[in-house]
Amino acid sequence: MPEATPPPAAGLPELPVTWRASRTRAVLLPVAVLLVAVFCVLARAMPHNWHTNDRVALVVTGLLFAAGLLMLARPRATAGSEGVTVVNFVRTRRLDWAEIVRVNLRQGDPWAVLDLADGTTLAVVGIQPAAGRTQAVAAARALRDLVDAHATARHRR
Repeated sequence: MPEATPPPAAGLPELPVTWRASRTRAVLLPVAVLLVAVFCVLARAMPHNWHTNDRVALVVTGLLFAAGLLMLARPRATAGSEGVTVVNFVRTRRLDWAEIVRVNLRQGDPWAVLDLADGTTLAVVGIQPAAGRTQAVAAARALRDLVDAHATARHRR
């Protein structure tokens, strides 16, 4: 049976809410497009003695570099009524609220970290100070407050 959403408390964000490193995305997405464009122009501008497969290989190389940049722009965390979905560079993990014990973002950490009920941790790359310290701290606090609110609602039952 799905867990009931706690009543909205003062200061809690309205669900669903998504956090991502927006500055990082704002740089990486246009650079990826520009990279593909540059490789396409280079493929077209090469001397006539270049074969078609050489030109195609150049364009494919640009697309691969762009795909790498898009993968770096992928991380995010989405909190909904059922739990949190953490999307990192390659993996996506769905967590119920009960699985999250604590949200940490210490000075010098590259991103927020979730302490999980099974004793493991999970990086939340979508909340990273490198993309804006104030934004990352606010996001980590909001996620921590949501985790606490759901824990409190669970204990009241």
